[in-house]
Amino acid sequence: QQLASVARVSNMQAELMMRERRVLEAGFIEVVVWRLPQPLSGSAHSLKYRLAYVVDSECVLRYDNEAGKGDHRHVGTKEMRYVFVSVDRLLDDFLADVAAWKGD
Repeated sequence: QQLASVARVSNMQAELMMRERRVLEAGFIEVVVWRLPQPLSGSAHSLKYRLAYVVDSECVLRYDNEAGKGDHRHVGTKEMRYVFVSVDRLLDDFLADVAAWKGD
C-alpha cells in the first residue's frame, strides 16, 4: 500500500513517497519515506525515512535519519551509523536485518 501526499516535516514541505505497514507472524514492520525539498542536516540526500520492526510492542530494529544526526540504525539497544545508497538498498538492508532478527 503506497500513499502519496504532501505534509510538513520539520518545517519543510515534504512529499510522502511510501507508507506501508505489514503484519508478520511475530510483530509488524512499518516503512515511511518522505521526499524533502532539501537534505536534512547530516544527510547527503533529500529523503526522510523511518523503517521499524516491532515485536511484542517493542521496537527491536529501526533505520532512520534525523536532522543533525544523519542516517543510522538501531539494532536492539545498539545504535550505529548507516550508509544510505538508495531507497531500494535501504529496503533490502532493512529486510535482511529483519530476517536475521527473526532467525530466517
